[in-house]
Amino acid sequence: MRLQYLVVEGVIGAGKTTLARKMADRFDARLLLEQHEANPFLPDFYRDPQRYAFQTQMFFLLSRFRQQQEIPQHDLFHSMLIADYLFAKDRIFASVTLEEREFFLYDKIASLLEREIIAPDLVIYLQSSTDRLMANIRKRGRSYEKPITEDYIRTLNEAYNQFFFNYKASPLLVVNMNEIDFVANEEDFEDLMQQLERPISGVQYYSPKK
Repeated sequence: MRLQYLVVEGVIGAGKTTLARKMADRFDARLLLEQHEANPFLPDFYRDPQRYAFQTQMFFLLSRFRQQQEIPQHDLFHSMLIADYLFAKDRIFASVTLEEREFFLYDKIASLLEREIIAPDLVIYLQSSTDRLMANIRKRGRSYEKPITEDYIRTLNEAYNQFFFNYKASPLLVVNMNEIDFVANEEDFEDLMQQLERPISGVQYYSPKK
């Protein structure tokens, strides 16, 4: 099956945007990136999660939904779309950050929006250890990410693993990012590209050539 809509996912710091960009260049694909910087509540959330979680989450939900509405539009210049986020993953963050009453309201709205979302042909999940994620976050040095705690990333990492353990909406390729580096080692990237030339169904795991 020819891939037309591919999603790269992973916890904060996993490298999903970097991989999505490299793949878009390789396949001359249209690139759909999550607009983190556009969320005016995000810096406040990292400083005071309990106070700003609901505002932050609702902004992301509606912003992601607006972006997703562009997907069905025919693109005359590209035959493939690559995104650095999966719309359904919004629930992962909501389940971690929102208290019970907030999540109840969030769930009502999200359930209505999810009916109009197109499932990708393939999801690539970049699975990484908490230590590796924290190192990547510190390395890229985004000012609004400085307050992120290791406990938060660990909790989020566990939630991601649980989500994708049960994910069945699209074929899924799980990549162990503890063993590879797409930025520093071009061979790792090329090996993954070879995996995409083969049919992928259900859940498959990527083991790099060493």
